[in-house]
Amino acid sequence: MNRLIEFGRKALFYARVLSGYEERRIRSFRLQLENRIKQAEARKAALRKIPEQAILGEVRRMVEEMQNLNKKLEETEAAIEDYFKPIDKEAENVMKTQLEGEEKTLRGMMKAMQEQALIEQAAAEKDAKVHHVDTKPSNEESASTAPNQAQMR
Repeated sequence: MNRLIEFGRKALFYARVLSGYEERRIRSFRLQLENRIKQAEARKAALRKIPEQAILGEVRRMVEEMQNLNKKLEETEAAIEDYFKPIDKEAENVMKTQLEGEEKTLRGMMKAMQEQALIEQAAAEKDAKVHHVDTKPSNEESASTAPNQAQMR
């Protein structure tokens, strides 16, 4: 009986092979396996890309945050500059006033020094004239005493 069942199976197999049914079945099975393999590879690739996508998303988010911070910083700097403009102008005016005062003081000091130098120069010339006048009579005396001494000898 087993032989008969075995023979029947073989006969049906040969009939299927001859009719092309078995070949179509094998092809469809092979296509199913190939599709499963492609799907599995696609899932693997997607799983590999998930960390990359997560990292890229995180990087994009950080870049956006940094750009927002830069914008806020620029806005804050502009607000600070606007706030301090009047103070800067006042400070500039005060500094100009101080510099003008210092320049006036320096000019006054220069005039005073020039006047003092002129006074000292005039005094030195006066002393030189007086000294020069004093030396002339002593030169004359020494010159007149020299002949007198010669005469006395």
